[in-house]
Amino acid sequence: MSPSQIISKLKEQGLVVVVRGDDKEVGFKTAQACIAGGITAIEVAYTNPDANMIIKELSRCHKDDVSVLIGAGTVLDSVTARQAIMAGASYIVSPSFNIEVAKICHLYAVPYLPGCMTLTEITNALEAGCEMVKLFPGSVLGTNYITAIKGPLPHVSIMVTGGVRLNNVSEWFNAGATVLGIGGEFNQLATKGEFGTIQELASSYTSVRDKMK
Repeated sequence: MSPSQIISKLKEQGLVVVVRGDDKEVGFKTAQACIAGGITAIEVAYTNPDANMIIKELSRCHKDDVSVLIGAGTVLDSVTARQAIMAGASYIVSPSFNIEVAKICHLYAVPYLPGCMTLTEITNALEAGCEMVKLFPGSVLGTNYITAIKGPLPHVSIMVTGGVRLNNVSEWFNAGATVLGIGGEFNQLATKGEFGTIQELASSYTSVRDKMK
């Protein structure tokens, strides 16, 4: 898929789970539970030391399912970005904008979603060719901030991460968010090995999302 097609798929999904964990088993099982629950866009964070292996295994398992998108998160440099792309990541997410990461992603035709807070950061990312930016941390900025950003930049596609909960999904979408990044609740359950509950939670999120359409 082209970068624009991947971005379109993310918009269609509307939800991305940020999967952390401390090892391959926990990260992989968390992602699989989310996919089984209906959230098919996964962001494997590089805070997990086995992120490369998780991305590779998930990409292999779901290579024939075009609805599943496996991306990489917490990518801080171009070396990590290339490793993630070689492992099979279909999109790259970072907590801040890094021009070298942007260059690597464009070189390999992989979408780059950098973390931004200010209008300057967002416009810099757009000028660098990013089709979507991550607004982080959402818990600090709030829904009104998205509305304010959409004033001068009505065309910008925003993924909000941080502060998204099951009871405020509609508020974020109504404020103008394109995609919601979730993970805290899922990763807490993963530390307890409650993967069945993770699947149920994912299903609950998709139900709320579907009601918004």
